[in-house]
Amino acid sequence: MNSQTRVSIIIIFILFGAFLLTLSGCSFLGSKAHKNIIYAKASGKIPDQQLNIFEPNKPKSPKDVLIFIHGGNWNSGKKSQYSLIGRNWTKKDIVYVIIDYPLSPVATYKEMAEYSAKSVKWVKENIQNYGGNPERIFISGHSAGGQLAALISIDDQYFQKLEMANPIKGLILIDAAGLDMYGYLLEEKFSNDNTYLKTFTTDQKVWKDASPLYHLHKVMPPITIFRGGKTYPSIVSSNEKFIKAMQEFAPETAYEILKGKKHIPMITQFFNPWNKRYSQIHHFMESVDSKGSIVKN
Repeated sequence: MNSQTRVSIIIIFILFGAFLLTLSGCSFLGSKAHKNIIYAKASGKIPDQQLNIFEPNKPKSPKDVLIFIHGGNWNSGKKSQYSLIGRNWTKKDIVYVIIDYPLSPVATYKEMAEYSAKSVKWVKENIQNYGGNPERIFISGHSAGGQLAALISIDDQYFQKLEMANPIKGLILIDAAGLDMYGYLLEEKFSNDNTYLKTFTTDQKVWKDASPLYHLHKVMPPITIFRGGKTYPSIVSSNEKFIKAMQEFAPETAYEILKGKKHIPMITQFFNPWNKRYSQIHHFMESVDSKGSIVKN
């Protein structure tokens, strides 16, 4: 195969991929997309925050809801990058919500977490209009999004501030970063102009407050954890600390290391609608009962 033929094939694949992304919101692909819905109005330096909802076509009954918080080092990323995953989840009869949240340096990690919690509150109050069951809300996050998803699921202050009980029925972590920001920042000794210190400040107490590891308790939602076998050392270290600490509170927590998987492929694997992680996560969601406990088959 000559180089011109290879280039032509690559261009065809790119165009086909773009075509699929364009169709990701179309109803004849098995889902309806509702995009750029404002869940929190602009406040001060932080603009309107929005979310996208992917709804299965013609749901006969309210469906489980899965909210996704994207990664991006707390300073980048956007919900539109994950529309294909949203469409894939609707094929599993799940209402999928992808949120944006304010990024560093405009926002600190705490503001990001507060807005993430506000998105869950909005979903709780409105998702029945999109085929979702407000009593069956699960949350997932990759990388920095994993830290935010874990923090608002585990640390009660975020929903207490919104004057509501924690509505999250289960947490799915996908190569989550920042589960122990305290240990990471203490070890790295970054200079004050580092992007992480703009997000987490230079205050060691704030680092600990930002770390889900230090907020574990016995009344947490059930958790399932996936980690890449070839991910970043800091993610390996914090996930290992986290699962070890979980033994005191929820020793049955599932923890799967995907051999050979690096950090980015841990989320791009979900672009494949046949990836086995879909069935694993779906099974986890189905195993959680109305009280937020795992029902063993």
